[in-house]
Amino acid sequence: MAGGRQALMAAMLATTLTGCGILDGGVPGPLDGYPAEEIFQRGEYELSQGQAEDAAFYFGEVERLYPYSQLAKRALIMQAFAYHRDRDYESARSSAQRFLDFYPADEDAAYASYLLALSYYDQIDEIGRDQGLTFQALQALRVVIEQYPESEYAQSAMLKFDLAFDHLAAKEMEIGRYYLGRGHFAAAVNRFRVVVEDFQTTTHTPEALHRLVEAYLSLGLTEEAQTAGAILGYNYQSTEWYASSYALLTGQGLAMEARGDSWLASIYRQVVRGEWI
Repeated sequence: MAGGRQALMAAMLATTLTGCGILDGGVPGPLDGYPAEEIFQRGEYELSQGQAEDAAFYFGEVERLYPYSQLAKRALIMQAFAYHRDRDYESARSSAQRFLDFYPADEDAAYASYLLALSYYDQIDEIGRDQGLTFQALQALRVVIEQYPESEYAQSAMLKFDLAFDHLAAKEMEIGRYYLGRGHFAAAVNRFRVVVEDFQTTTHTPEALHRLVEAYLSLGLTEEAQTAGAILGYNYQSTEWYASSYALLTGQGLAMEARGDSWLASIYRQVVRGEWI
């Protein structure tokens, strides 16, 4: 059986198909009398014409009418792809999961797992969306990375994992800024702390540290503010956030140095020892 990508390429290149009765005229009647190959080809044809929903139907009919054939296996993975192309993500997940349940050792299992992950990932289009989808995307992408590390989809899954992880941090930052702008400084600190502790490898960490400087200064907790500034100075001195924190702290006669024994001081000590990035 050809791999998932080969099947996909075949479908996308199938712009014309001839000699198949099922392709003559309009939509045929009951498909029971047609061989699996012709029904599958009709699915490829519909896909090539941009009719992904119709393609998914025909691929599903191959599986229904010829459930134990080799073509049924290929049709199932193509159905998952067609549903995903149609942005019917729930159905795409269902088809991909069925493929994994029925054919866990198949060469296309990695592709099915990747499609399942994409069906979550491709719904992460706005920071304000339900973050449950982001968590599910992360879990599904991790499966691809860990179970199929040598597959052609592993690298793409890793890149998307990092972007989804960054997305979660962005949501925390959005809520933190909301609280900060309304003077709810303690609530803001809690959100920015999550970014610094749990999402420290994302692009949002420098701003989170700066916002902590702002929030702690507003609360009168100067030692915590200084320590946040010290971490900025150690790891992110070239950023605009360091410059802003430097101006805030020095403007109040405060140095950007670790002080006290707060959670930030603990992180600073780890940074100095090279155990935290």
